[in-house]
Amino acid sequence: MDHMSVLGTTPHKPAVPLPGQCLQGWQHPHLGHTDGQDRTIKVWRSQDGVLCRTLQGHAHWVNTMALSTDYVLRTGAFEPAEATINPQDVGGSLAELKDKAQQRYDQVRGQEPERLVSGSDDFTLFLWRPAEDKKPLERMTGHQALINQVLFSPDARIIASASFDKSIKLWDGRTGKYLTSLRGHVSAVYQIAWSADSRLLVSGSSDSTLKVWDAKTKKLAIDLPGHADEVYATDWSPDGQRVASGGKDKCLRIEHSAGPNSSLVT
Repeated sequence: MDHMSVLGTTPHKPAVPLPGQCLQGWQHPHLGHTDGQDRTIKVWRSQDGVLCRTLQGHAHWVNTMALSTDYVLRTGAFEPAEATINPQDVGGSLAELKDKAQQRYDQVRGQEPERLVSGSDDFTLFLWRPAEDKKPLERMTGHQALINQVLFSPDARIIASASFDKSIKLWDGRTGKYLTSLRGHVSAVYQIAWSADSRLLVSGSSDSTLKVWDAKTKKLAIDLPGHADEVYATDWSPDGQRVASGGKDKCLRIEHSAGPNSSLVT
């Protein structure tokens, strides 16, 4: 579907989506968000596509963005902590499932508005409260190359960013303050994904490896070779039991764990 038909008549200049960049919107009760090559993020009212505000600050293309509530919006009424080795059967009426999803959302969000983090070709990240203010909470610097992906941990306490500078950086999810750098890849880091319990972070790189990092110790936990070429994509299953990765070698690899709180085994 065309971007204009979804989000009204006030596009980015140039309009999004364009090849190689993202178009993301969340089923927030009120707002959706898009980024573009015009260096801005636009905040839209989801009911009717009316443009609410434009967030400005980046000096180059905005490549990636994430909401503090992304994970709970993705998983809804499904509770990863209750998952077993078999797929969880989520029972209950539609009203009950909606109520459970709302409870999980409220717990993650807390008393504060949703936060949004954006990453750019200008090597910087910005932390925003898009529902309340067009001014950023924090400008986050430190990367030495363009930023491929940003991602809040499921509990929204940590932001991770992946970059062409071969590193992953961790930031405080509330303030945007720098925490640490995770180094070990010898080439660009393309994608990252959090485990369901926010304890582990997996990264995929053009160096053909996956690496699993411990968020508490801020050190490499597991090195996962296996791909024969660049790793373009990786994701952690919502129940925390599997990590999937795909790359230039045309292979899909799945790494297994015994449960949300265990270490990965190939």
